Amino acid sequence: MINLSFDDINNAEFRLYEKNPILRNPASSFVVADPSVLTPDKSHDGKWHLFCHTFFGVYHYESSDGIDFKKRDKIVSRAMRPNINYIDGYYYLFYERTRPVLLNALTLIGVKWKSEIYCTQSTDLHTWTESQPVLTQSRDFEIDENGQALSNPFLFIKENGYRLYYSCGQTFIKDCGFCEPRHISFAESESIAEAYTARTAPIISPDKNIEWLNLCSGCLKVYKLKDCYIGLQNGLFEKDGKSHSAIMLLRSEDGVKFDFVKPFLVPQKWGNNNWMAQYVYACCLTYYDKKLRLYFNARNVSNNITGRESIGLFEAEI
Repeated sequence: MINLSFDDINNAEFRLYEKNPILRNPASSFVVADPSVLTPDKSHDGKWHLFCHTFFGVYHYESSDGIDFKKRDKIVSRAMRPNINYIDGYYYLFYERTRPVLLNALTLIGVKWKSEIYCTQSTDLHTWTESQPVLTQSRDFEIDENGQALSNPFLFIKENGYRLYYSCGQTFIKDCGFCEPRHISFAESESIAEAYTARTAPIISPDKNIEWLNLCSGCLKVYKLKDCYIGLQNGLFEKDGKSHSAIMLLRSEDGVKFDFVKPFLVPQKWGNNNWMAQYVYACCLTYYDKKLRLYFNARNVSNNITGRESIGLFEAEI
């Protein structure tokens, strides 16, 4: 739980870090994306740890201040959209496991996508267990004309078990030339990394009548506060003939039904740098040393050749 109230979050004066982005895509990949971050109080060594993906898998970065991150290790290949958790002395890394790189590339010419959610474990962030499947396709809404996709895992610890929020299905975004997640749902288990049962229907789906959600649902990160739950969701939407993504603040009383509150972080030009001009995507909220930090990835333009994705920081003092 984050020991703050909804009003603390809603009224906080967030600002973009002046030296954004804090991580740029490497030369070998058009993207560095989907950050998941542990604060020093949630790691065994008192350091900040960031996990993210490129075209080649999930990577681990380390920092003493939560801003200047240095790359440590590649954790796993055929992997996207990581979620790191530190529970009772063990690290649990959930991620979207894809097919080999060649088959992924062939989706551009009509080969259908297939991905599932896997987990690997560690005690020291260097040696990891063999990955095991955590959630595989079991509901009709997880399959569509573009293939089968389970993605964006986010573990939530309940009083009597575990809830894994996830994205599923795909919507083809024409000006990007690739798909983004269509629905958001969750699965539950009494164990951290096995035996999850998926909900029978999505909790968020695209709606042509909702300005910020008229294309597809993106992903959802859920946090328990002192007086409610909040969700941070990056819906994808069409505006003026182009697709965009922005992070929305949602509120919930039960972690199941979420109500829209306000746009939390939207695409914008950044001085002479357009690194977040068209899309603001997946995020991770941390609270440490009286600072709220939202780590997020963003994209400059939709074109799948000239588009680049980087990781930025949006922060507030409480």
